[in-house]
Amino acid sequence: MVDVQPPPLRSLDDFLLNSARFSAPDVRNLERWNNRIINNLLYYQTNYFASAFALLLLVGYFQPFQIILGAAVVVLMFLGFVWAAENKAVIRRFRRNHPSLCLVAILGSSYLLLSVLGDVAVFLFGIAFPVLLILIHASVRLRSLKNKLENKLESIGLKRTPMGLLLEALGQEQEAGS
Repeated sequence: MVDVQPPPLRSLDDFLLNSARFSAPDVRNLERWNNRIINNLLYYQTNYFASAFALLLLVGYFQPFQIILGAAVVVLMFLGFVWAAENKAVIRRFRRNHPSLCLVAILGSSYLLLSVLGDVAVFLFGIAFPVLLILIHASVRLRSLKNKLENKLESIGLKRTPMGLLLEALGQEQEAGS
């Protein structure tokens, strides 16, 4: 954890505007689509964290208690999942073989818990909506040469980043950089 370095904020031009290239992913090749998502998550992670934080602040401004409660529930569910995956071999194998289902399970169980508490709308707009936008962008954004080089440095261990640690916790460390 000592040598974790957040990557620089990518320019708006590179992230969304003129030089950004977008294309619908090939849904028939799930491995390639998953590779594109993971590598974009690693390369644009600072932009994604900043975008999610901005949306959380916006929703939090209007519903502060509900957003704090929602964030606490999701963090607790995520930490519980990581703990269970580290201590139970069956869950660890499931996490490695079905990372998307694990993310859906964490968000779904958070949703169910929050619906019992009554803060569903805040959860959907404050937490799940930024995750959805990030996954859509990571799915359709084509990778550049600079993106591929940065991902290679991450995958061979020369750089450790917050998103790399998060992907590792979700069982995607072997996919990154490929």
